[in-house]
Formats: sequence, C-alpha cells, structure tokens
Amino acid sequence: MNLLKSTGTIGGLTMVSRILGFGREMLTSRILGASNATDAFVVAFRLPNTFRRLFGEGAFSAGFVPLFSQRLHGEGGAEDARRFSEEVLAVFLPTLIIFTLVFQLIMPAFVAALSGYSGEKLALTTFLTRITFPYLLLISLVSLFSGILNSLTRFTAAAFAPALLNLAMMLALIVVPTGGEASATALSIAVTAGGVIQLALLLVATKRAGISLKLRRPRITPGVRQFVRVVVPATLGAGVYQISAFIDTFFLTRLGTGAPSYFNFADRLNQLPLGVIGAALGTAILPQISRHVGRGEPDKAATIQAQAAELAMLLCLPAALALCATAGPLVGALFQGGRFSAADTAVTAQVLAIIVLGLPAYVLVKVLTPGFYSRQDTKTPVKIAALVLVVNVVLNFLLIPWFGIAGLSAVVAITSWLNCIILYTILHRRGHFRIPGWLASRVARQLVAGAAMVAALYGVRMLLGGWFTGGLGHRLVGLAALIGAGLAVYFPLVWVLGGVDRDAFKALLRRRKPVEDAG
Repeated sequence: MNLLKSTGTIGGLTMVSRILGFGREMLTSRILGASNATDAFVVAFRLPNTFRRLFGEGAFSAGFVPLFSQRLHGEGGAEDARRFSEEVLAVFLPTLIIFTLVFQLIMPAFVAALSGYSGEKLALTTFLTRITFPYLLLISLVSLFSGILNSLTRFTAAAFAPALLNLAMMLALIVVPTGGEASATALSIAVTAGGVIQLALLLVATKRAGISLKLRRPRITPGVRQFVRVVVPATLGAGVYQISAFIDTFFLTRLGTGAPSYFNFADRLNQLPLGVIGAALGTAILPQISRHVGRGEPDKAATIQAQAAELAMLLCLPAALALCATAGPLVGALFQGGRFSAADTAVTAQVLAIIVLGLPAYVLVKVLTPGFYSRQDTKTPVKIAALVLVVNVVLNFLLIPWFGIAGLSAVVAITSWLNCIILYTILHRRGHFRIPGWLASRVARQLVAGAAMVAALYGVRMLLGGWFTGGLGHRLVGLAALIGAGLAVYFPLVWVLGGVDRDAFKALLRRRKPVEDAG
C-alpha cells in the first residue's frame, strides 16, 4: 500500500477519534473542572493506559507484526499466520487475566504509593482505578487483532476503534453532568464499556478479513518462544517508557490539586498531531519495512523511513510551532468555561507551550524505531530507553523544585529529543538509515515556512487582541482566524519553497483507485 495512502487512512480515522477526544475533554473540563475528582479520574485512567502501552500497542506490535507478516508472506501463508496468532493468544490471554486480578488485589497500596494521596481522595482514586483497570485486558486484546489487520493492510477498523471509547465517555458525561464523584464514576465505567465495544469491532473486522481465531490450550510452541524472545525486550523497553510515565504521575500528584488535570488537558492537545501523524506513520511503515528487510532490500527499507520522516516533519513541524504560538487562545477556546477558570487556562497553556517543543522528536521516534523492530532488534531501544529514563529522573529532581509543572513539562520535551537523537545515531552507524540530502533540504525549507507561519500567527493575535479573552463565541472566532492564517501561510509557502515532494502528492491526487484494500 502506498505510504501516503496508508498514513492518510490511519491518520484520517485517528483524527476522528482525536476530535471526539477533544469533545470529551471539553465536557470534562466544564463539568469536572481542575478538581480532586478530575485528578482522581486522570490517575485512574492513566494507570490502565500506561500498562496498555506496556503490554499492548508498542511492545506487542513490535514483536507480533513482523513475525505474523513473515508467516503470512511465507510458505505457510494465511493458515500458518492464523495458527501463530492462536498460539500467542492462548498464552497472552491468561497472562493478562492474572495480571489484572493481581492488581485488583494490591490496588490500594499501589495507588497510594504512586499518587501520595490519602483519605477521601485516595479512596476515590482507588475505587475509580478498580473500575477502569479491566480496560487493560480488553485493549491489549484489541492490540492483537489490530496487529493482524495491520499486517493484512486493513487499517480502517483498528484506526477507528479509539473513537468508540471517546463516544462512550462523552455519553457518560452527558448522562451524568452533575460533576464531582458521580461524573468521575460514570467516566470510569465508560472506559471499560468502551473497551468491550472496541474489542467487539476488531473481532468482527478480523473475521471479515478471513481470519477467525479459536481459543487453544496454552502451550509454549516454537512460534510462542520466538515471539517471547522478541517481545520481552520490547516490553522491557516499553516498561522503561512507562516507568517514566509513572514518574511523571508521581511528581504531578505531588504538585497540588489540579496539576494532573492541567497536564492531562495540555497533553490532549499535544496528542492530536502525535496520534494522527506519529502513530499513523509508525503503524503504516512497520509492515513495509519488515517486508523489505525480510527480502534483503535494506535500501528500500531506508527509503520508506526517509519518506516517512519527510511526511512526519511536513505535518508535525507546523503543528508543534502553531500549538506553541497559540497555546493560550487554543486552551481558552476549548476548555475554559463552567468549572474551568481563566487561571486554569493560563497554567494549562504554559504546560502545552513547553511540551509541544518535543513533539517533532516524539513523532520521529515512531519513524525510527521500526528500523530496529523490523530486524527483530528490540534490545537496543531498551538500552536507549533506560538511559533516557535516568536522565528523566535526574532532570525532574533538578527542575521541578525550581519551576514546578513547567519544569516537568520541559523534561518531557528534552528527553524526547534525547531519545530521538540516540536512536538515529545508532541506525546511522549501523548503516541502516541515514538522512539523505534531499530530506535535509526539504526539512530546512519546512522550517522556513514554519517560521513565516509563526510570524503570521502572532500578527493575528495582535490584531484581534481582546477577542481571545472575551466570551466563548469571540474566543472561537479568534481561534478560527488563527487556524485559517496558519494554514494559509504554511502550506502554500512550503509548496513554493519545495519543502515537499510535489510529484508524489500530485500522483496521489490523480490516483482514483486505491493500490490495495485499506480494510
């Protein structure tokens, strides 16, 4: 499948989910505000999400997709790939069940150690986390079926599934709009319910793709052993990243009421380009790079990565620069109102303006890591992640006492760049991927167009002035003007300057029929 088309399919559907996510957060900010109940829910939702990234999306895909693809395109074909999937499921499912039950038992002590909460806030956070934690099991199974569909280049269902979670959570807030513990509890129930709906969608989509998995008795087969050899280092690497997320939570919960909420709302905006661009590219290129590496075509694999990096920077640089330059008006228009005050907006905007500085690096990491995973090298990213984690902890202890939540946000950006630079350096030294001259030239031109866009955004902010501090209607109009100005300046200018492969985009626009079925 053409890289632009694959990324467009995944990114477009992810955009739908992210827009719904904004709707969810807009309701949350106005109904719950930056309160104890919001902080409790943020922690309760973060815990299964963190473990999801550990067991599910990143580590699981890194181990499963290349091995599934090898079998799918090998002599055994679809039948061999299906049998391998059943063997993995037979071991994966009971492991997840046991893990979930163990954490239900130790939840009070775990939440207390992580959050530092006590009394009613600890009791509420523990209660909500027990409700949300089964989402880990459900969404990890979703990752397995998503891996199957992505390997078959059927991206639609897996990319759309997160939208169902956001719809469930929005419905919960609409049904229970009273705020406080009641709304937080409704949100928590919706998380697990959303996981059930997502899994149902993926089961149907996989069956329609011609693969129906049956439950087997758990056995350590050669395929499972191969999977474990690949996925354990990846899980350890993901574990390092998630320890970093736990560390962030540890510090946030000790910065006073509202800090977890501020970071959550800011990160929601940061996650829009990250999810739409980074996750889409990473998902799209891993099967392609794995296929070329398996065929002994390293040059083609490197070309795929270079094209992905070009597309990532074309979209990510303006997103990061625009989010930084318009953080205040953006947060105010989306979240301010109800129980979310102008003071809450100011702190959230400060956090957003800082963390987005690391956004290009975080997206590039999604492009670089498939260069390791496609070669079944999951150990190197683990070592890099461990080093970055140490730097993360040291910088948090150094900066947070002086700068508070702004210091923590800066650490997120700094460590993202450190991770990116080290990954690229190792790939470069091994001869697996080197930035070609044409890519460096285009990114430089994208930066010039981005700088012009930032100047235009600040010009609009000066011209409209009080529109960004007025009522909701004025703030939305001001935000629309900012978005329009940014789009009107960046994309025409980057086209004129040659910051994009014009021929590739013209060919994509001329294409009337898809190269392959997108699912």
